[in-house]
Amino acid sequence: MSSSPHQAPQAQAGAGSWTAEQFWLLLDKADRRFARVRDLPLFGRREPDEYGKAFRIYTQLWRMQQEHRSRLLDAGLRRWQVGEIAARIAHLYYSQYQRTSDTALLSEAFVFYHAVLDRAYFLADADHLAPTKHLRFLARFLLVALLLARRVHTVPRLAAHIRTLLDDSKKILQEAEYKEWKHVVQEITRFLRADSPFMNMRPLRYSYTFDPTPDMLPTVPPTVKKRGLVLSDAMLCSYYQNEVKFTDLTIDVFRMLQCLEWDPCGSFALSNGYSTHDEGGQIQPNLLKDLRDAALPPNPLKTILYRPSVTHFLTVLATKCEELPSNGMMLIYLSGAGEVGSSGPCPDTNDMVVNSFRKFDISNTSTMSLKEDNGLCIWLGCREGEGSNCIYPCDLIPFTRKPLFLVIDSNVSYSFKAGLFNLIFSSQATINMEYFLWDIYI
Repeated sequence: MSSSPHQAPQAQAGAGSWTAEQFWLLLDKADRRFARVRDLPLFGRREPDEYGKAFRIYTQLWRMQQEHRSRLLDAGLRRWQVGEIAARIAHLYYSQYQRTSDTALLSEAFVFYHAVLDRAYFLADADHLAPTKHLRFLARFLLVALLLARRVHTVPRLAAHIRTLLDDSKKILQEAEYKEWKHVVQEITRFLRADSPFMNMRPLRYSYTFDPTPDMLPTVPPTVKKRGLVLSDAMLCSYYQNEVKFTDLTIDVFRMLQCLEWDPCGSFALSNGYSTHDEGGQIQPNLLKDLRDAALPPNPLKTILYRPSVTHFLTVLATKCEELPSNGMMLIYLSGAGEVGSSGPCPDTNDMVVNSFRKFDISNTSTMSLKEDNGLCIWLGCREGEGSNCIYPCDLIPFTRKPLFLVIDSNVSYSFKAGLFNLIFSSQATINMEYFLWDIYI
């Protein structure tokens, strides 16, 4: 099965006889494939077949318009349609990055998005293109540029494009659409303002420019490294009211995400990956061999959840734990507010653990509510839906059968640190305590 994006360009297209009608039929088929891919979940180690099928179809379309551009233009093909094909290839690469955390795929997406912008595919046919389609393209490109830390030139340019296009389209857009995009512009402004202090700092990702080579990094002695665990998966979840975010990417998850990645390097001599003077559409969708570095281990698979229900959060966590490799370790990053009025100084964790033992008496047979014992929780959504929007320490207990590394970024983080110990040492819990103590990392 050839479903990886860097294998898709191997599909043969454009060879032999063809007609413009075949191109339009293939374009309709590609639209349907793209819709299916867009609705797929972004977690799970098994790569869906739809990705490979969508890449092959869009590669065929791209090669056909490269080889027969003039004839297709005579048949009614417009420049914005060429740009949309390239933008969708970029979006497919970005979707694959979300599934695999391979930053080389993110760089591939950047190349295609940058080509569409520099060649003005959408601006050339602005009269025939809905402003919302152009705005979505710019917003997606902006997100990719942010993830690649292209803050100096590309990000300000895209933000200015979005503001200008929205102002120019005010009379065309419906009132609801205009308000929605105005809110997006405000989100972008807040996000960039919050991230500005980091512009002149070293990147959050591992970088050959600032960090020692992997061979020079300290290693764990064999006598200590009993299990040989590798950080293979991560779940990043954040929710605060009125928090700084762009789309579903909050500022804290944005920084955490980059801390868990290697910088794409390899033969990283390509700054843009293509020539801006090449107007023939000769973008080669196979730069991965130049961006990957065999000396670096793969990035952990990351799943980002924004405002999930607790049911969805636990479903995703269960799926990832089920697929965790035998030597893999899961990182869970939870960022959110606790109970109202609980923002005071945290009590001493040791005192909490010691006091918790006094609650448990081996002769006590009375039942005890785990959630009541845990006390505080983290809110993953609005407070109207109590129970479905908050997560307690005991909710994570079933998943400690796998090696976990918990990062709780909250004013009630102490409740998770002490609460898990309370449950593990509870006389009501029939669990192997040595197993838990080995596998829990707090």
